[in-house]
Amino acid sequence: MATEDVNEALTAAEVPVTEAENQPHKLERKWSFWFDNQSKPKQGAVWGASLRKAYTFDTVEDFWGLHETIFKPSKLTGNAEIHLFKAGVEPKWEDPECANGGKWTWVVTTDRKKALDKGWLETLMALIGEQFDEADEICGVVASYRPSSKQDKLSLWTRTKSNEAVLTGIGKKWKEILDVTDKIAFTNHDDSRRSRFTV
Repeated sequence: MATEDVNEALTAAEVPVTEAENQPHKLERKWSFWFDNQSKPKQGAVWGASLRKAYTFDTVEDFWGLHETIFKPSKLTGNAEIHLFKAGVEPKWEDPECANGGKWTWVVTTDRKKALDKGWLETLMALIGEQFDEADEICGVVASYRPSSKQDKLSLWTRTKSNEAVLTGIGKKWKEILDVTDKIAFTNHDDSRRSRFTV
C-alpha cells in the first residue's frame, strides 16, 4: 500500500472530536481544599483562626491542576495542615456534618514525605472517585505535616461515631487504598485522646 493510501485510510478512520468530549469531567460532588498554618500561632488565638478555604472544585481537570501545582503535603511548612472536605463542610469538629463523628488516623512512620504524599493522593483519588461504599458517611481528609515531632499523619473524618459496622468498612477500605500494614485507629471527635478501635 502506498504512503498516500495509508495516510488517506488513517484520515478517514479518524473520529472527529465531539463537543461533549471537550467538556470537563464532572465529579459526583463538589470538594473544597482548606489550608491551616499553625506554625506561628498567635498567643490566645482560638483553634481554627488560621483555617482558610483555598479552592472548591467539581471536575477531574481542576483537581489535577490543583494537586500538581499546590496541594501536596510535603510542600507544607512545618505544623501546617491541608484538608479536602466535601463542599459545604468545614474541617472543624463543630461543623454539623462532623459534630457526631470521628476520624481514622494513619501515622506515617517510614519514608515520611514520600509516603505522606502517596497516601494523600491515593486517598484524594478514592474520595473524589467515590471508591468508598459508605461515601456519604465520610466528611473529608486531613494531612498534617509535623517535621519536628515526626508525627506526619492522615486523618479520614466521618459523620458517624456509633455505627461500628460502617466505620470498620470505611477503615478497612482506607487501609486497602493506602496499601499499608500499619494499624490505623479510630477516635471520636469528642474523645480524640483515646483510640476506640483499630484495623
